[in-house]
Amino acid sequence: MDVIKWRKAWQSGDQGGACVEVGRLPEAVAVRDSKDPNGPKLLLTPHTFHTILNTLKR
Repeated sequence: MDVIKWRKAWQSGDQGGACVEVGRLPEAVAVRDSKDPNGPKLLLTPHTFHTILNTLKR
């Protein structure tokens, strides 16, 4: 099993709050709640992940 290296957005501080982390897999992008690292993960195709990011930026 691949080990995912999780990363949080650089804009996120250390004060807690609503942060997500992303991790890259060979065929997917994983997303999780930084406050619940053992909780559910959302797996997205790279195309879907980029589409979501572009939509959020608009």
